Amino acid sequence: MSANARVHPTAIVEEGVTLGAGTAVWDSAHIRHGTTLGDECVVGEKVAIAYGVRIGHRCKINSHASICTAVTLEDGVMVSAGVVFTNDRFPRATTPDLKYLRPSEPDDATLPTLVREGATIGANATVGCGLTVGRFAMVGMGSLVTKSVPDFALVFGQPAVQVGCVCRCGQVTVRFAPGQPPAAQTLTCAACGRRYEFAGGRVAESNCG
Repeated sequence: MSANARVHPTAIVEEGVTLGAGTAVWDSAHIRHGTTLGDECVVGEKVAIAYGVRIGHRCKINSHASICTAVTLEDGVMVSAGVVFTNDRFPRATTPDLKYLRPSEPDDATLPTLVREGATIGANATVGCGLTVGRFAMVGMGSLVTKSVPDFALVFGQPAVQVGCVCRCGQVTVRFAPGQPPAAQTLTCAACGRRYEFAGGRVAESNCG
C-alpha cells in the first residue's frame, strides 16, 4: 500500500491488495486479495471488489457497487452507485446432484469484462460478462448491458441499446432513435468544441485537444 493511501478503519483490505498513491477507501468497503488499484482512486462506502480485479489510475467507484473477479477497469473509469458486474454465464450454487457446493474460483464459464479508459457506468446498471465497454462510453442509469459498447457510445435500456454518442467531457454530441444511427457526419461538442467523425453509430476522434 502506498504511504499516502487512505483506508477507513471500518474497511476490509485483504493481504496482497495494491493501493496506489492518493487512493482512498471509505467505510465498510471490502477489497479482496490480489486486487490492484492505481493512483488517486476513490472507493466509496460498502463497495465490494473481488479478488484479482485490475483497476487503473483515477477511477471512481461509488457506494454499494459490486465488482467481481475477471473485471478490469482502465484509467479514469467511473462506476456509479449500485452498479453490479457479473462474470459467470451459467451460474449455479451446487453441482447438478446438489451434493457439493461449487467452488468460487474462476473456471471455463468465467468470462472477463473490460471497461476502457474514461467510460462511465450509470447508477444501478448491471453489466454482463465477456463484454467490453468502450473508451469514454456512457451507460445510462438502470441499464442492463448484454453486449459490448462502442467507444463514445451512449447506451440505455434493458437491454441497453445505443441512443447517441458522447464527448470526452461527458456531453451528448448526437442523439437518435434506439439502434438507428443517422448518416455519417462530423460532430462538434457544444460544451468543449472537440470534434468527432461519426458513421454507422461509431465515433473516431478528429481532434481531442
